[in-house]
Amino acid sequence: MLFTFKNLNFATKSAMKFIINFLIIALISTFGNFLQAQSASTKTDFLESTGKIYVVVAVLAVIFIGILFMMYTIEKRLAKIEKEDGDI
Repeated sequence: MLFTFKNLNFATKSAMKFIINFLIIALISTFGNFLQAQSASTKTDFLESTGKIYVVVAVLAVIFIGILFMMYTIEKRLAKIEKEDGDI
């Protein structure tokens, strides 16, 4: 499982839930804006005709995967620290 909330206090749990919910809402609204902008935009037509749209999509995918990987590694480190401390 990517995120576990077993040994976290209430403030940490609520902060993590807020961040996760914020990222989900931001992601959904961003994709909604992209879908609306593509139908009327000449910039996307230009990017599609030159083949650069795939570069843009690839860069966005790499950034998103990097953010997810960073969140996963931070979660693992935090779990390890909490396990060592035991009093948190």
